[in-house]
Amino acid sequence: QVQLMESGGGLVQAGGSLRLSCTVSGIDFSSTAMGWYRQAPGQARALVASVTSTGTAMLVGSARGRFSISRDNAKKTAYLQMNALKPDDTAVYYCNAVAWGTTYWGQGTQVSVSS
Repeated sequence: QVQLMESGGGLVQAGGSLRLSCTVSGIDFSSTAMGWYRQAPGQARALVASVTSTGTAMLVGSARGRFSISRDNAKKTAYLQMNALKPDDTAVYYCNAVAWGTTYWGQGTQVSVSS
């Protein structure tokens, strides 16, 4: 059974930092592309960052310059480091794994940024 377990969300003041973690089980993590998405109330789920199985990272939109994505294959964990957080970053953040053409999702973790 494939499981993606997210952690690290919470409430932070604007300008603060959080690090989200996503630990994967049930699939070959080293062969899996990982991504972080977020969904704010009333909005569609949107890609924030992704990292390929070989470590090539991509950040989208306002995440550039503030966020970074990384992975530790030994720990089967992907990370999203979020710095200089803004109230607009408030959302539920979801971990995503793509392995052999199949997409898996975590349960989501809430990030709330107060002004």
